[in-house]
Amino acid sequence: MVVTRRVFTLGLSASVLSGCVAGGAPQVARPDPALEAGLRPQPNASYDAWVAAFRNRAKARGITEATLRAAFRGQGYLPGVIERDRNQTEFKRSLEDYLAIVAPEDKVTFGKRAYAQQQSALRKVEAAYGVQPEVLAAIWGLESYFGTKKGKIPVISATSTLAWEGRRGRFFESNLMDALRIVQSGDAQPSQLVGSWAGAMGHTQLIPNAYQANAVDFDKNGKRDIWSNNPIDAFATTARFLSRAGWRRGGLWGLEVRVPDGYSGPVGRSAKRSVADWRAAGVRPAAGGSLPDHGAAGLLAPMGLGKPTFLVFRNFDMILRYNPSENYGLGVGYMASRLAGGGPLRADFGPDRYGLTLEDRKALQKALTRKGFDAGTPDGVIGKKTEAAIAGYQRATGLPVTGKPSAALLRALT
Repeated sequence: MVVTRRVFTLGLSASVLSGCVAGGAPQVARPDPALEAGLRPQPNASYDAWVAAFRNRAKARGITEATLRAAFRGQGYLPGVIERDRNQTEFKRSLEDYLAIVAPEDKVTFGKRAYAQQQSALRKVEAAYGVQPEVLAAIWGLESYFGTKKGKIPVISATSTLAWEGRRGRFFESNLMDALRIVQSGDAQPSQLVGSWAGAMGHTQLIPNAYQANAVDFDKNGKRDIWSNNPIDAFATTARFLSRAGWRRGGLWGLEVRVPDGYSGPVGRSAKRSVADWRAAGVRPAAGGSLPDHGAAGLLAPMGLGKPTFLVFRNFDMILRYNPSENYGLGVGYMASRLAGGGPLRADFGPDRYGLTLEDRKALQKALTRKGFDAGTPDGVIGKKTEAAIAGYQRATGLPVTGKPSAALLRALT
């Protein structure tokens, strides 16, 4: 989803909610009944009063009564979007967990086919706006699983709920107003306005504000259509946003690097240095060769030096204009590199605080599920479902109930 300094994205939620058959289409995960209930309209008198007052404000800004009736028909208060607003995983997970969620190998395989199918469209958009095809395709992949999971939450309900809730009330009211303008202009029917918990829509998850500011009818069919099976308008809109933000045509987002043992120099995006300085400090591409020069760069070591480390250039900062999470930016960069033919990360994340590697955690999840304790998709990410499965197994076998993984637990299971 796109907006300057925004703090949410569907890219993660689309991946969290579905696994993927190796090399195939994403699977639909079993819904969480409590969460699903929170995404159906619930009675709320205070919300209803807010909507009544908002309708008057909307009319004063040119929204017609007919548009308001059509847009709000069947809409309502969704407590689940408030819960999601408080739990944005790209800001809470480690980079290892985040990449395991948004860019596992099966998704990369699936994405390469989708990328190949859209090469012509992506090249045309690159010619117009200068954003590389693999970067646009990576955003497409993170935001909607390459167009296969664009979200089902009604945008009018989501934005009105979050506007009523008030934590970022002005921001979401502005997006609600722009969603109504989309309906009034005829670019989309109210039924098409579905997406993420935060009101992001379409192939690249544009919030209504970003849509109104950047939407492009690139295929010249008379509509700025980011929802249909043809993603070219969404690609162009995203590329236009990045171009306006300051994307440098042909510039690299960044790359994985190695730093010399004992390095104690600057770390972080704000501590930018010239590539010549980084070369002098002994920083080298993890894949070998010499550092490319795309201007001043910062060194990111999100899980510490000695684990995957990256040198990031100006275009990485432009990706963060789409989503300010550094995990998101690295997820897009990593997926872009894989789609362009690059391999997995060279450095290893190593064991976690429980002494388990990613593969150990996957094995643990698979073993729990085989034993009848559903640990969810075996992605190696220890979330609430895996913790509940561990606790269930521990309870059933007379072990102390901690809900936490361990090497001893893995040995007992396998």
